[in-house]
Amino acid sequence: MDKLCPREYTEAAERSVLSSSAALSANSKGRLRDEEKCPLRTDFQRDRDRIIHCNAFARLKRKTQVFLNPTGDHYRTRLTHTLEVSQIARTVSRALRLNEDLTEAIALGHDLGHTPFGHAGEQILDEISKNGFRHYEQSLRVVDHIEKDGRGLNLTLEVRDGILKHTDSVADTREGYVVRLADVIAYINHDIEDAIRAGVIRNEDLPPEAVEVLGKTKSERITTLVSSLIESGAENLAYSPEVLKAKNLLSEFMFKNVYRNPVCKSEESKAKTMIEMIYRYFSERPEKLPEDYLKLADRFDTDTAVCDYIAGMTDGYCTNLFMNIFVPKGWERV
Repeated sequence: MDKLCPREYTEAAERSVLSSSAALSANSKGRLRDEEKCPLRTDFQRDRDRIIHCNAFARLKRKTQVFLNPTGDHYRTRLTHTLEVSQIARTVSRALRLNEDLTEAIALGHDLGHTPFGHAGEQILDEISKNGFRHYEQSLRVVDHIEKDGRGLNLTLEVRDGILKHTDSVADTREGYVVRLADVIAYINHDIEDAIRAGVIRNEDLPPEAVEVLGKTKSERITTLVSSLIESGAENLAYSPEVLKAKNLLSEFMFKNVYRNPVCKSEESKAKTMIEMIYRYFSERPEKLPEDYLKLADRFDTDTAVCDYIAGMTDGYCTNLFMNIFVPKGWERV
């Protein structure tokens, strides 16, 4: 009998250990383009690695989560948010014997298409783009059409589905749904911590009914939410009524006191103005787009390519580009 390669050992282990609700890597629906199997890694492990090594993932470290251009070192960025989602999702998947590699790949790729300046950037692009703009759809465009000089990462259909449906749809796999739930757990709790650090709220301002059920600290709240999901089982994946009520109270509090807070949103109008002016500039002068995005304009259309370019920018790159295009430079003698 031929010796099994490492990938085949892992696939055999999945069949032996994972739940009947789990997506087995050996049973993947495949990729957009067929590829030879890797002897070392399963298809989902390979997808995770491709995402970690792509350009869009590296840029997440310079993209806003909630607070625009914070001066402190400990405020979350889109990258730290992504890592926290991955950690929470993996914990749930491991406890429920779901496919942790698939969960991790989806979690690491779920926000690759987010704009600079957080949801403010997403909102303005959705308003002005002829095709509209949603970050979860853009994340799929990144892995399908933008990375690797337009060739894309050629991810499995399960990872692509989880990335696309992490916001407002039910994924085809339990692993994808775990990421959707973990995304909310992560951002509500780390946004509370950032808002307290910024002086926008105090810990004692949190609704007492929610604190009593979920806990006083970030760690306690995450543990309560994660434990409730795990107790419901892989097929159900739902909070207990008491925990769900407390989570909803906390969400309502955050939207009222943080996400719509004038202090947090004070710079958003400036960010939106910058993005809109950059969008108009390149829409009227598509020939000035970088070469990679000119190719995307030829493949799709100018509006899509301009949105691709803007969505891929970090906060700092967007600001510097705006300055270079629209702010006059001081005269220097030649």
